Amino acid sequence: MTTRKRRTLALGLTGAAALTALTATVPATAAAPAAGPVRARCPQLSPDIPWYGDNRAKLQRMIDERGTCSGHHGPRPVAAFDWDNTVVKNDISDATLAWMLRHDKLPRPTSWRDTSPWLTEAADRALTRACGTGAPGRPLPTATRTACADEIMEIRGTARTMSGAPAFAGDWNHRRTVPEYAWVPELFAGLKPATLTAYARKARAENLAAPIGAQQTVGTHKLAGYIRYYDQQKDLIRTLRAAGFDVYIVSASSETIAEAWSGGVGVDARHTLGIRNLVRHGRLTTGIAGCGDVKDGHGEVIPYIDGKRCWINQEIFKIKGAEAWRQQDPAHRIALGGGDANTDVTFVDDATGAHLAINRNKDELMCRGYDNADGRWVVNPMFIDPLPRKSGRYPCATKGYTNTDGGPGPVRRPDGTVVPDQRDRIHG
Repeated sequence: MTTRKRRTLALGLTGAAALTALTATVPATAAAPAAGPVRARCPQLSPDIPWYGDNRAKLQRMIDERGTCSGHHGPRPVAAFDWDNTVVKNDISDATLAWMLRHDKLPRPTSWRDTSPWLTEAADRALTRACGTGAPGRPLPTATRTACADEIMEIRGTARTMSGAPAFAGDWNHRRTVPEYAWVPELFAGLKPATLTAYARKARAENLAAPIGAQQTVGTHKLAGYIRYYDQQKDLIRTLRAAGFDVYIVSASSETIAEAWSGGVGVDARHTLGIRNLVRHGRLTTGIAGCGDVKDGHGEVIPYIDGKRCWINQEIFKIKGAEAWRQQDPAHRIALGGGDANTDVTFVDDATGAHLAINRNKDELMCRGYDNADGRWVVNPMFIDPLPRKSGRYPCATKGYTNTDGGPGPVRRPDGTVVPDQRDRIHG
């Protein structure tokens, strides 16, 4: 059993905090108009919300080509977006985990080793020492026990203990999972899905209310204390849905947490994909749903790099088994993909109409974005607090790609040629 809930697609955008910060954009030119009567029926991106350069025009052209204005009467085109730092500024998993740690809402596991098959003995000892012992399922004393909160935050953020020892070891496919990402949903084992949803909503309200630039302290760790929905992405998703697109969120956050946020851009739970805890007797477990030919397990595959392709193929296009890992024919691929990191590069690259890359200086994504092999990449700085130009070039030709064993390699085009190193050309 999983936490999936079948709900109807919301017909309008729900309220969200307004964007108040300056955006890293310059005025965009308008898309070339279609014929008068047709143009009147074409949903339009707002001309009052700025994008970098001519990015709005590029996206509008794709919407006109693939949406209701195209005259196409086949299956609805699909758009898929990553969530953290793509649709919103900052990270909803960090925000929810931080809120739970500050309010003693994280249940004590039966054994720390049960929370991940890759957790090391060093991490087990560090967590046991910092968090003490007690009855499983009772709240960990993280609000007052600084050392306990610190160990959890450090392992989540760096995959190391506070002493610097590796927190995870063993073998895993580095294009399908990363243990510290899978570990966070496994920490929620024992909670009812509705309880985790309530915690996520409290964290959401707190982070939307905090001023832009706010920080929070968990243990001794300082991290972002605010989140904002990007106005540009809200408007893009609104326009896509008005133009007949099916819009999905595909996140490496807990699916339950992502569902607590996605309604803010008009996307319902049925269209929200994330790391999916298995549920037993009404409570979340450390089990994680598999994908393709990878059975349910403990995070051997999550929506991460190639895993996002698998989840899109399996859940949206209903492609089963090992075939879900392969790039499909154009009729069974998304029209638009949007992401901000290497975790998103496979599904964003799969898009047939437009590849939207939010620049956070992530090597493989930016190598492909700047190489622009098919002429359909749309690179944009972050809309709030954008990064400056990266010093030096992206190492595309040598180590921009992450192999399945975690080692680096060259980024290659579909024909096998190597992408040359790229300058950072679109930035804050």
